[in-house]
Amino acid sequence: MELPGGVVVWAITHHDTLQELLADPRVGKNAQLWTTFREGRLPEGWPLLNFVTVPGMVTADGADHRRLRGLVTQAFTPRRIAELAPAIEARAERLLDRLAGLEGEFDLREHFAYPLPMQVIGELLGLDVEQQDGLHELSDTLVSSSATPQAAIAAQQGLFALLGSVIAAKREKPGDDLTTDLIAAREEGDRLSEQELVGTLLLMLVAGHETTLNLITNAVRALLAHPDQLRLVLDGKATWSAVVEETLRYDSPVGQFPLRYAAEDIAVGGVLIRRGEALLASYAAAGRDSGHHPEADRFDLTRAPSRHLSFGHGPHFCLGAGLARLEAETALRGLFGRYPTLVAADGPAPEPIASFVSNSVRKLPVRVG
Repeated sequence: MELPGGVVVWAITHHDTLQELLADPRVGKNAQLWTTFREGRLPEGWPLLNFVTVPGMVTADGADHRRLRGLVTQAFTPRRIAELAPAIEARAERLLDRLAGLEGEFDLREHFAYPLPMQVIGELLGLDVEQQDGLHELSDTLVSSSATPQAAIAAQQGLFALLGSVIAAKREKPGDDLTTDLIAAREEGDRLSEQELVGTLLLMLVAGHETTLNLITNAVRALLAHPDQLRLVLDGKATWSAVVEETLRYDSPVGQFPLRYAAEDIAVGGVLIRRGEALLASYAAAGRDSGHHPEADRFDLTRAPSRHLSFGHGPHFCLGAGLARLEAETALRGLFGRYPTLVAADGPAPEPIASFVSNSVRKLPVRVG
């Protein structure tokens, strides 16, 4: 598969093959394993460079990865997430109150699917409300595959500058938040470098709201396109949990995630992947693999549970999976509990986001039927 800039990688699209490679110790996340990167052959301003080079757990392997992951694990334990449930529900209700003041058609993505996860991760990180929209706009550019080299570089620099100011403010005035906890870990010794601190916050910010924003948007879109399935939930014949899991499989919020690298030659799926070659985890394709999911192109809340890979697999399984599930279930239950007659607005089909990383639509116009 050819990525922007003429960069060629292996796209892993079948469920079983992807699951195998995500847990394979011969596959790593450190870009020094990638021949193209190590030899300096990436084009200048490559829009996906940040995915490859940002310091933190998303580009670390082995002991480094375990060290960095351990620093934030406590924020995402089942007990901690359960404690967040009342606050998340209250935030959702306040946002739904605001929707009642909108007349006619409105963009559900902008007015509901975005602010809920952004506010939640913002509070966890201790971000000021006025910082959140700016960080979201920059992270949107960061996950775009269509950004110009200049825009990609500017977005990365802008995010690092904003997060640097957040860190400086928390050093001066610590709070009860994850940023303060990570700063404390940094200042205890060599547990976290300054670059790793910024990179970890960047990962928490982007993964903590972009993916859940897409998950909520994609779930609402699927339910409105399949009113028979929505009726099953409203009649109590299917659960909101089933909606979330089927959406994760059917329309994964992360389409494909760059990158992993072969540390040695690997024979898989009848193909030889050479040492130093790059792999792209194609989560959305794996969710539509008919060899693993019967009638994979059908959105069906009654299908027998089958494991999807939308939160990854193996050592890099998404730390925030439990939080994303809680936010999405809370959002959907509240939205359709308040507006059971919600329908998609008339007009052309929503335009997809110009990214193969972030998988959703730019806007989701809806109205109360």
